Amino acid sequence: MTYADYKAHWEAERTADLPDNADASDRRMMHYLNYNHERQASVHDAYMVSDELKDALDAADTPQTWMVLTEPWCGDSAFILPIIAEAAQTHSDIDLRILLRDDNLDLMDRFLTGGSRSIPKLAALDENGTVLFTWGPRPNVAQDRYDALNADGKDKMAIVKALLDWYDEGGWQHVERELIDTLHAATPSAS
Repeated sequence: MTYADYKAHWEAERTADLPDNADASDRRMMHYLNYNHERQASVHDAYMVSDELKDALDAADTPQTWMVLTEPWCGDSAFILPIIAEAAQTHSDIDLRILLRDDNLDLMDRFLTGGSRSIPKLAALDENGTVLFTWGPRPNVAQDRYDALNADGKDKMAIVKALLDWYDEGGWQHVERELIDTLHAATPSAS
């Protein structure tokens, strides 16, 4: 689906009425959908694609489809996908497509991170479907933080909170630098 279609899907999910028999998990999911909607909107408002990223995108000498596997409830994605979308929008040779991970597990399993179905996951494909590069699920500094907290035995919710706090404090800005570096590595003329 297009990014606009994805946002419409997200909006429909987050504005749907919870059933009367909704359990704590359903209410928590609704919280994530709304929280992430606010976060992605604030990133869109704050972010402007740099000239350096535009130059790296211009150096790519082939049309690309940027396929992102994600879900609206994903906290990392709320901060990362707006940057990917803004970058893709600046270049006519990039076609951004969003695929819901949970509806595309066979495809997701081709792009695992450390054996996990971690999202968001960006895969850039050429016109023949050849993978040019992948990136994700989060900036390296965030992944290092995640790994350290996990190694310290922190529970999942404590790790999620620490990462979301890091993103809220501006950590999402690391995404652009890594996209530039990834494009340089995938496109020698971009360096």
